[in-house]
Amino acid sequence: MTATLEETPVAVRGTGTRHSWAAVFALALFEARRLLLSVPVLLAFAAYAAWIVWQTPDFENGFPALQDADRATQGTPMLVGLAVLVSANRAVLRSRRRDTERHFAVTVLPQSLRTAAHALAVVPAAVLTAAGVLGQFGWAALRPGAVGSGSPAELLVGPLTVLLFGMLGVLLARLLPSLIAAPMLIVLLLLFFVGGGFPAGSGERGTRWLAPVVTVANAKALPSALLDRPAAWHALYLAGLGLTVALLAVLAGGGRGWILSGAVAGAVALTLTGGVLQTGALPAATTAARERVSVSPEKEQICVRRETSTYCAYPEWAPRADTWAAVVHDVQSAAGGSARTQPLVVRQRIDVRYGLDSDAAIQPSANPHQVSVGTGWGGNRVPEFSAAVAAVLVTGDEKAAGSLCDGRMVTVMWLALSHLPDPMTSLRNVRLDDSVTGSAIVLSPTDPMDMTAGQTDVVRELLGRPAASVAARVRAHWAELTAPKVTTARVARLLGVTAPKAADTCE
Repeated sequence: MTATLEETPVAVRGTGTRHSWAAVFALALFEARRLLLSVPVLLAFAAYAAWIVWQTPDFENGFPALQDADRATQGTPMLVGLAVLVSANRAVLRSRRRDTERHFAVTVLPQSLRTAAHALAVVPAAVLTAAGVLGQFGWAALRPGAVGSGSPAELLVGPLTVLLFGMLGVLLARLLPSLIAAPMLIVLLLLFFVGGGFPAGSGERGTRWLAPVVTVANAKALPSALLDRPAAWHALYLAGLGLTVALLAVLAGGGRGWILSGAVAGAVALTLTGGVLQTGALPAATTAARERVSVSPEKEQICVRRETSTYCAYPEWAPRADTWAAVVHDVQSAAGGSARTQPLVVRQRIDVRYGLDSDAAIQPSANPHQVSVGTGWGGNRVPEFSAAVAAVLVTGDEKAAGSLCDGRMVTVMWLALSHLPDPMTSLRNVRLDDSVTGSAIVLSPTDPMDMTAGQTDVVRELLGRPAASVAARVRAHWAELTAPKVTTARVARLLGVTAPKAADTCE
């Protein structure tokens, strides 16, 4: 007797889609780890970290404007992006190189989803780049002398560039499955963006904003409101472009469906929106604001009083008034006569009427007892400002100081340098040719001053003597030391040093 057992079929709910996406994320994590540990990416991140450690402490002489510091984070991530491009491209091509492509036919992941996994694997590299950007910017922001404010949109450019380049590597592998394609693309990118092949056009806006990184080499730090860079639209453009490239890679890998097509259309719309709006003309209001700040700075500034002098600065630089006041105090303490208590007006001045990349000279002011100061500080800017303060105390105004050609130059330079930590180094730094002998041009925030070889010899000898003993002579003979047309030889004898034989002649 034979018994037959019949089983009732049990309905099984399909979970293929959920399992497929779980496999996509698992593969993405695996590929992300391999990508970050690949030799090109490791070397690129090591170079990136070394660059941050080497560059950031001395950025803008340790007195950074944060609206410059945020843009300073954008260039070096391109190196990381190129390394990620190569490594992502090789990762996609790995199955072809090792002849394992046919084995994927039996897995739950079709080629389109594997392509999506490779695209997702680029994201951790962008996140790590973002950590580097935040570290670099945060380092600058925590400096005691930092001023201004940064832009989150500017800080996004570096990570978004890495993301875009990585997606290009994935797309290239699907369109041109060859190992030499990625290096050739890198060469083309370098020629296009670095070698001058990109049609950047003229002006601050226009097609130059279609490049991943848009640099403007402004000679001086400027108030953030005057920059008016379309950073938010540029970040949207980069994000849309990166997403578009990633979705095109999935399409090239065999992806289909109305959801994918709609996503591509949405990504293209984001790219076009950001791309068009970022290339618009510079607003007339920005041009007018730059004119106003350049011509009538007093209308835009905050003024504070320290001791007998007044310090006027653009709002973002107002905290720097105490730093300027310390220099003015030291210079006046070494002066004599009424100069020791003479009220000064220290006014910050810039000229941005001709664009961000112009280096227009600041014209000397004819206002009595007014000293100009720029937006930079630290390094050479300190002796330059000190020289400007001393020159105004001796001659009365900046315009007169620009034509100074007699022995008063010795008094000016000793007042300017004697209080600094290393007077001889400051003497070298404040001169255009970095010399401490012979004639030279002395830099200042406005017009430079001339210094003869004889005056240089006298100043050098004075700086080698105790400052207190020289200061006593300066105060005792102040009236004669600051008299117009006093000779350098006479000044040297009054201060007790060797008098030069050559007459005062300015070239």
